[in-house]
Amino acid sequence: MDSVVWFKKDLRIHDHEALRQALLASRVFCLYILDPQQWQQPDQSAQHYEFTLASLRDLYRQIQELGGYLHILTGDAVAVLTHVHSLNPFSTLYSHEETGNNWSYQRDKQVAKWCDDMGIIWHQFQQFGVVRRLRSRDEWQDAWEAHMSRPLQILPETHNGSWWSKDSLREIRIPTSKELGFEAVDMHVRPRAGRHHALAAWQHFLELGSKRYRGGISSPLSAPTACSRLSVYLSHGTISMRELVQWTRLELEGLTGSPRDIKRQGLQAFLSRLYWHCHFIQKLESEPEIEWRNMHRGYDGLRENEFEQHKLTLWQQGKTGWPLVDACMAMLIHQGWLNFRMRALLVSVASYPLWLHWRQTGLFLAQQFLDYEPGIHWSQIQMQSGTTGINIPRIYNPIKQAKDHDPRGEFVRRWCPYLKRVPDTWIFEPWRMPQSLQDKLGVYVGRDIPRPIVDYENSIREAKTKLFERRQSVQVIKKVGDVVERHGSRKRTTNRARNKPISTSSHLQLGFEFDEGR
Repeated sequence: MDSVVWFKKDLRIHDHEALRQALLASRVFCLYILDPQQWQQPDQSAQHYEFTLASLRDLYRQIQELGGYLHILTGDAVAVLTHVHSLNPFSTLYSHEETGNNWSYQRDKQVAKWCDDMGIIWHQFQQFGVVRRLRSRDEWQDAWEAHMSRPLQILPETHNGSWWSKDSLREIRIPTSKELGFEAVDMHVRPRAGRHHALAAWQHFLELGSKRYRGGISSPLSAPTACSRLSVYLSHGTISMRELVQWTRLELEGLTGSPRDIKRQGLQAFLSRLYWHCHFIQKLESEPEIEWRNMHRGYDGLRENEFEQHKLTLWQQGKTGWPLVDACMAMLIHQGWLNFRMRALLVSVASYPLWLHWRQTGLFLAQQFLDYEPGIHWSQIQMQSGTTGINIPRIYNPIKQAKDHDPRGEFVRRWCPYLKRVPDTWIFEPWRMPQSLQDKLGVYVGRDIPRPIVDYENSIREAKTKLFERRQSVQVIKKVGDVVERHGSRKRTTNRARNKPISTSSHLQLGFEFDEGR
């Protein structure tokens, strides 16, 4: 019997359960479907496409070394599968589950119907610690642990008879970014794609980043070297979540010395982040609608009718007038990455003083984050915007954050060069500079330096009033329990000996900060 292994957001051969099971059962046709419609979605960008293509080139080489061939076919998924089936009828389709955007969700439903109509069995396997058709959140933690504790999936020995291919499907031209309507993007300042670079990032984190992780991931100055920088490899599937969890636990077990050792503390914190990574993706898996509607429907209409395009445009351009915010946006647009606290700051400023709806800001940020993971992204966007109904609203003051995390103004001067001549006294509030000083420096607020879009204190006061009035309304309060039941985390502690989460009792986890930019 022949089968097809459909690669999606799992561009690797290591710990690839779908590929392993297919090779154990049949001859395998390796397939990646490049659907131009996928890349026309509003959350996709040129950097995502280019990183995917580079990851595919790496995967192609890995499969080729096994004696197989990766077919990259362009078109609609059902049409591509139908064409492949017409050339060589296959009985089974293998893939990993994908918790993606609404487009991929609808695509997978269409493929499922096609399989039913054609009498083809579709085997789907867990990609992360995310449970499809989860009955209760109370069961999730044990399911996560069971998945992470399973042995890594090692491929069986392969030979020429392990694979099948079609010469007529090998001469397929792949569209360029320009042909898909994307503007050019500089990938040289972004992480390099592929398994080898994922492993190199892991080794770098073990040797250096893990010792700086605790206390180093909040500041935009220290975060680039303290963070693992593995999130982009997880989101494209060039490394598996189970590999990282097991490697981290193995490293922890091999450490000697004090429990307060900085590397031990860093790895324990990192392991916790891996757990929360899956926790947030589970929310989108359980409720796909949170990509476009409020998690708590009691917040419908909170911001939608007060949207102001000019505020969104200035925020996107990094011209809010708050130096740290604008520096963060400049770095993000240039490099495709930003650490978690600064991502939260961008969303907080958009959501509260600028009072922008999270859907528009979320789409823009999705395009900018090279490590964009829909489940984490939309859960966090809503959490930071105050529309989950179960999390304490987090309102980050851009001036305080700057003083706390960039006290000498190094970061803002690097990314906002028009601030280089501004003295430290005024670096985070340049609009307060006396006119005489602006004349002396030859740098003027309103000409060289953008003014704040709004008065921060007044805007925050109005935002808090609107938000907390809504939070205290009857229709919001009475539905909180429903959101907790579906999405609320359950209390967990850690067995230090095995570095595994242990459930003790259920409660509502409020205000935990995490996003995909670990």
